[in-house]
Amino acid sequence: MGVGILATLAGREPPLTAPAPRSMREAYAAPLREFLSRRGALWLLLLLVLYKLGDAFAFSLSTAFLLRGAGFSLADVAYVNKGMAIVATIAGALLGGALMVRLRLFTALMAFGILQAVATLSFMALALAGKSYPLMVVAVGLENFTSGMGTAAFVALLMALCDHRFTAAQYALLSALSAVGRVYVGPLAGYATDPRHLGMSWPSFFFTTFLLALPGLALLAWMRRPIEALDSRQEK
Repeated sequence: MGVGILATLAGREPPLTAPAPRSMREAYAAPLREFLSRRGALWLLLLLVLYKLGDAFAFSLSTAFLLRGAGFSLADVAYVNKGMAIVATIAGALLGGALMVRLRLFTALMAFGILQAVATLSFMALALAGKSYPLMVVAVGLENFTSGMGTAAFVALLMALCDHRFTAAQYALLSALSAVGRVYVGPLAGYATDPRHLGMSWPSFFFTTFLLALPGLALLAWMRRPIEALDSRQEK
């Protein structure tokens, strides 16, 4: 937290391009109305929910799988799934951010989205192979690394969608909406793997997480022109 605070204090305030809102209605109603007035706004909102849905579904039970499904110890999970995972996520986000400088927004979203979808299959491979420390390290590292890359592109999308007049309000609203899928996947994932309900096997569960990533990628491909237009708007 201290690093973030210091970075904020060291940063310069951007020049204001619009007067500050005078009421809560102006602060939230106007930004929401502006966004919904755009062509394809509802499809963009759906994309925000679906883009990282498969990734979130896999993450929701990764620890439970490593402990109860694969049979790793608490220490194994602490060192690898919690310790190394943080490093892999940060590394992935940094690499994703660096690549974003050269890649267009749509290309980055599609490439990183495919990578994070395919990475969930590494957990399926671990579930099929059984308790394997090398495969565990590969699965956890790959999943978190590609998730970090996907997050870098996703945050860039959120920022590109914000009108400069309403950046704070629109970013808050859009990021909150994007979290809806991640909030509700936990109970659904537990329901899917619970023997008293669907009782899916671990390999089937992780393959399902891969399938859940495909609708977001398909919608992204369908919305290529609006996403590419965001690049043009940012350049202006």
